[in-house]
Amino acid sequence: MAALPATSLFSKPNSKFSGVQIGAITYCFRSLPSTAPDLLKYCTELGISSIELMGDAAESFAGAPEARGPAFGGGGGRQMTPERQAAMKKLADERKQWRLSVSMDKYKALRKMYNDAGVNIPIVKLGLTTGMTDEEYDYVFGVAKALGAQSVTMELPTDAKLTQRIGDFAAKHKIYAGYHNHLQVDERSWETALGQSKYNSINLDVGHFTAAISKSPVPFIKANASRISSFHLKDRKFKTEGADNLEWGKGSTPIKEVLQLMKTEKYKWPANIELEYAIGEGTTVMAEMKKCLSYCQTALA
Repeated sequence: MAALPATSLFSKPNSKFSGVQIGAITYCFRSLPSTAPDLLKYCTELGISSIELMGDAAESFAGAPEARGPAFGGGGGRQMTPERQAAMKKLADERKQWRLSVSMDKYKALRKMYNDAGVNIPIVKLGLTTGMTDEEYDYVFGVAKALGAQSVTMELPTDAKLTQRIGDFAAKHKIYAGYHNHLQVDERSWETALGQSKYNSINLDVGHFTAAISKSPVPFIKANASRISSFHLKDRKFKTEGADNLEWGKGSTPIKEVLQLMKTEKYKWPANIELEYAIGEGTTVMAEMKKCLSYCQTALA
């Protein structure tokens, strides 16, 4: 019993500090076994009560076809040989047919498993592309609804027709589409999408954005608070300084200031840890996640 975390012994996890919901994107655990039950175990051990769930884990739990066979294995598994291309097309076709037939009851069961353990799933990461059918779009937003999510996240498209289509489906389902950024953005990158639908929103990666514009993201956050649906938290240097991804507190990203702003302004969207800096020898993913969570709690004290 002494080896078990206090949260599992006495209470459900709670990572809301001073009114600010801190969570994690499950991508943080990518180097560990990452089934839905595995991810839930990590969250309860850490005391994390809110997540952005990667779609692969959710779909795998619901029974999605998986990449199996010689074309996906071995040392050359990443090479686009004709065999691999054919296998990937076959898998994509199988996945599409599966998506259009799977019951949402499986996702509701996943939600119940997490909620019963004290972990909410306000965000699910599932991409939407130009090649997907309307039925597949309905499926993606249906999954979000079944999981209890208010937002679906994906990379920020550069195709205005695509963000219009996504925004229309988001409005139909009343589920936000949160567009995520890397270093390709500036302060105006979301303008087109935001003007197309009130359900198009910003999934702001604070670290990437800081690196991209080489200055504090706080003015952008204040100006766009009504259109932000979630944060990713990481610490990066300014692009002018190399844009390195570093342990928290060693980069240029004003994480503490951003969290204090959330506290002061009572912003209700979740701020999710995204562990992307290199994990050195003598430590672990779970140990570094604890550090990041503690960093947030201290910043909000």
